[in-house]
Amino acid sequence: MKIIVLDRDGVINEDSDAYIKHPDEWHPVAGSLEAIVKLKQAGWTVAVATNQSGIKRGFYDHATLSAMHQKLQSMLQAMDPVAQVDWISFSPYLQDDGSTCRKPGTGMLQAIENRFGVSLAGSPMVGDTLADIKVAKAKNLTPYLVRSGKGERTLATQDPVLDGVPVFDSLLDAVTAILEADK
Repeated sequence: MKIIVLDRDGVINEDSDAYIKHPDEWHPVAGSLEAIVKLKQAGWTVAVATNQSGIKRGFYDHATLSAMHQKLQSMLQAMDPVAQVDWISFSPYLQDDGSTCRKPGTGMLQAIENRFGVSLAGSPMVGDTLADIKVAKAKNLTPYLVRSGKGERTLATQDPVLDGVPVFDSLLDAVTAILEADK
């Protein structure tokens, strides 16, 4: 099974420091839906691992989060009937909660492994934050950083965890490189 893990906010959809609180605020990053369609057409399983502390902060509820994800799925299927995200893991917790489900904790990646009965070791993971890169490395995935979302801020940290991590402008650019390397 070829499986890829994607972060959501800043990678698939535009991010906001004020949080994405409603489906009307959920807008795809240019090229991100095309990237997911390309992955699905190439036979990949697409999983999402996303911190969603806005739930615990009271900015939106589980039903609203589900509506945002349904918008994503509908937009994908409008582009190609086989295009879909196969699994979405989310963590509603705050960083101070100490939950292993919240990135950089590995709980969401473990849930993906459990769901598909596979090890994610060696699989690509695309994110825009240090937490994304740290969790990918913790579970032996191959991390990719995008400049969209918080990617530029992440690069500006010059954190050593970024050493050797490939950087792309967008999910579409990262997926193009991943699919080319997979040939």
